[in-house]
Amino acid sequence: MPLKKIIGVPTPRSEGREKVSGTAIYATDVVLPNMLWAKALRSSIPYGRIKKIDTGKAEALPGVRAVVTGADVKGLLIGRKIYDMPVLPDDVVRFIGEKVAVVAAESEEIAEAAVELIDVEYEQLAALLDPLEAVKPGATLLHPDVQGYRGLLHEIKTPSNVFVDMTWTKGDIEAGFRDADILVENTFTTQLVHQAYIEPHACVVRANADGGADVWHCSKVPFALREQAATAFHKSLDDFTMQPSYIGGCFGGKGDFMDVPVCYLLSLKSGRPVKMVMDYSEEFSAGNPRHAALIKVKTGVTKDGTLVAHQMNYIYDSGAYGAFKPQGYLVGPKEAAGPYKIPHVFINEKIVYTNKIPCGHMRAPGEPQGFFANESQMDLLARRLSMDPVALRRKNLMHDGDISPIGHLIPHIKSDEILAQAMQSSGYQKTKRKHVGRGLALAQWLPLGGEGHAFVSIGEGGEITVATAMVDQGAGTYTAMRQIAAHELQVAVDEVGFEILDTSRATADTGVGASRATRIFGNSVHAAALRVKDKLLGSASEMLGVGLEQVALTGAGAIRATNGKQVSYRQIVERLGAPIRFEGSYKNFDNGPQAAMCVQVAEVEVDVETGAVKLQQFTTAHSTGTVINPLMHQGQIDGGVVTAIGYALMEQLLIDQGRVTTTNFGESKIPSIRDIPPLKTVIQEFPVGNGPYGGMSIGEPPVLVAAAAIANAVQDAVGVRIYDLPITAEKVLRAIKESSDDLTAKSAKVT
Repeated sequence: MPLKKIIGVPTPRSEGREKVSGTAIYATDVVLPNMLWAKALRSSIPYGRIKKIDTGKAEALPGVRAVVTGADVKGLLIGRKIYDMPVLPDDVVRFIGEKVAVVAAESEEIAEAAVELIDVEYEQLAALLDPLEAVKPGATLLHPDVQGYRGLLHEIKTPSNVFVDMTWTKGDIEAGFRDADILVENTFTTQLVHQAYIEPHACVVRANADGGADVWHCSKVPFALREQAATAFHKSLDDFTMQPSYIGGCFGGKGDFMDVPVCYLLSLKSGRPVKMVMDYSEEFSAGNPRHAALIKVKTGVTKDGTLVAHQMNYIYDSGAYGAFKPQGYLVGPKEAAGPYKIPHVFINEKIVYTNKIPCGHMRAPGEPQGFFANESQMDLLARRLSMDPVALRRKNLMHDGDISPIGHLIPHIKSDEILAQAMQSSGYQKTKRKHVGRGLALAQWLPLGGEGHAFVSIGEGGEITVATAMVDQGAGTYTAMRQIAAHELQVAVDEVGFEILDTSRATADTGVGASRATRIFGNSVHAAALRVKDKLLGSASEMLGVGLEQVALTGAGAIRATNGKQVSYRQIVERLGAPIRFEGSYKNFDNGPQAAMCVQVAEVEVDVETGAVKLQQFTTAHSTGTVINPLMHQGQIDGGVVTAIGYALMEQLLIDQGRVTTTNFGESKIPSIRDIPPLKTVIQEFPVGNGPYGGMSIGEPPVLVAAAAIANAVQDAVGVRIYDLPITAEKVLRAIKESSDDLTAKSAKVT
């Protein structure tokens, strides 16, 4: 069975039938004997001291089996990297929505009623809500003990609300600015947005008498969750077993511990399993959304448009804690200077505590913010130079073998090729109607590394199974893994089964994230499948009495010798007397080095009477590696583009005095089918990536630059620049009016 019959062929999801039939088990579907329901009482103030918590009435309510407060876990902190969040606060609350007490009861209704009976007395303190105020030297310290937190990325010599301060440089930025003919400086801001997955956070915890626990969860990183829980409660890793469940959407937001620690405490205290499911008002007010950001960009260019120096200064509003960030910082900002040759670069990232909802990860963490600023800046540079925006970019693009803005060698990028095809497919240079504009934006993506493990086995009946502890967050990685095993063993994909293991049955891995799942786990399956294949061929050679070079897979679950004799996989296993089973591993923590390019072109029409922006067409072009499954590949692109359009035009969590006010989907809008224009996709495959068969990442590249492309298109249409997301009709209309007023004023002066 040749390669093209399996790899590169659209293949439906392995778990699709389970999901559409309702038989797939998510964490919220888990029901255990004697299970209790949990609910949380959350802080009603953004910042203050807990003077007293009275749980007496709640504990006396019939059906209540356990109540836990911060007094039960005094001093215990938890986090994905930086341990700065109390399991439950015993002294200070730092945002509206923070859990201050939890209740386990016989039913969800009783738990909700009990929460209402808990009385909390606060000493309210002045909240710090503006990150620009929070960075000032005299600002109130929201975390006085920050210097002692476990997992800090660098030494904090003086206590500050800035708990991450990282810099990447190349060359001499000040010398670069001196060498430039023109300097352009701009400030851009981006908003807080929720990941908007359908399934809210949910978990079930069954604590054991010895203090260990089985946990059903919706985390895409079960081994990391195990480590977080064990570390927080001073237990061993083996004390916790993470049981697999399907995940109902993630988009970066399902990698944290969320309610697992408090359910563990309630289960310990009650001696019964405990389930907790957030409702969506809790998701919006106490989830882990994408960071709001302020980005200052200063660029120096020569008169002919050559980029000489580029400086980006980020301030990210972390909210009350940094615990939801798996690396402790946002990895994207350092790459958002774009796919350009720039000799002098300075990038600084600050992440700041405020008394707001704590932020975590969302698809391409930190990069949509940075690329919105960077690619908007490129258009503004072109306008300042009276230069075509495409010509400016083309003049400065990196090519294969160039050095990135932060000093990395990029052996493969194919920038010119994908830019040319994006322009052609989008009709970028075609004549436009009045108030119609086109905008273009570019980005490069270097996939992050990781570690993965997988088993491939052939059972007594000849059945083939792939097994892993990886939890697919919805991208379809299970299907890709089955395709890889099927290709190597030359059977139909449907003949390869799949088993999801709990954490006690597999070696620890880095889980899903950073567009690396197919690379990490696909390579693991590939390695295991090759070992199984070698075992099959060796055994068949002995059974058929011919040399190893005289046997080959038939493409139908058997091996044939050159003399015409053949033996099936089942017969080989029978002869061996035991199933064939091998583990494959992949471990590579290097980024890239090959870059996947993304070029996006937005075409908009702006209503100058209302400011409304209507997307007429959107083109996304990708230079990528071998596509394993075109169906899922296109799904990732379409989903990413829609996410990016929502970010650009409408999505925003609004906060008033520290309180999230958009606490439902009626107020926190995401795109509907009526908001999505015709989408065009361009794919250029280059089999050079370090994924299976030369594959490269696709999950996050479509999210990076849509906002900038749309902002650039709006300026092309009506001549106004929007510097802060989302690009709403109100902002556009205000900008049009201000531009008109400026022209009127200038005209009056001339007269």
